[in-house]
Amino acid sequence: MGGAAIVILLALILVALVVLIIVLLRRRSSAPAPAPAVPHDPFAPGDSVAGDPRTLKAGDMVEYLGTRYFVRGSLRLREGGFTWSEHLLDADTIEGQKVWISVEEDPDLEVVWWTEHDIGDLTPGEKTIVVDGVEYRRDEHGTADYTSEGTTGVGVQGRVEYVDYEGPRGRYLSFEQYGGGQWEAGLGERVPAGSMTIYPGGGS
Repeated sequence: MGGAAIVILLALILVALVVLIIVLLRRRSSAPAPAPAVPHDPFAPGDSVAGDPRTLKAGDMVEYLGTRYFVRGSLRLREGGFTWSEHLLDADTIEGQKVWISVEEDPDLEVVWWTEHDIGDLTPGEKTIVVDGVEYRRDEHGTADYTSEGTTGVGVQGRVEYVDYEGPRGRYLSFEQYGGGQWEAGLGERVPAGSMTIYPGGGS
């Protein structure tokens, strides 16, 4: 083989190597980077809980523990820079008993299911209160401004004084007094993720 032929062969081999290196580099650069881990929101839409409790409003429907309730009205409450919501539910399935849910982020999202409780002679002045054999310890006391949407049983806007007690295993006792009226009380239980479904209403 002549010298010119050897030079041409070496040049072809060199070109082939360059092309191979370019192809490999392009494949490596086009490989997708691993997605960064993101915090998990158990109440995110499309997850185990259908719908986002933070968007609840009058006209929506809530299904909890096999029973469906319509949201009759909502209270938007504000105390300083802190906000939360309370939603009155249609309690036709529970004769004469008031049922509602509260939604707040402090800082984690917390949804609590409340049922009306006849307080009798109870007042929110004690540090601990025992109801039905469960001991609740006083946790918070304050006054918030509220606005009302839909049917809530209170005015369009005003002020409410509240006293919250916390019990064991996600149980709560809360007293509320709207516009200086009588104290109302409710017993609450934290709603586990995956146990509530929200069906948005037709309104905005």
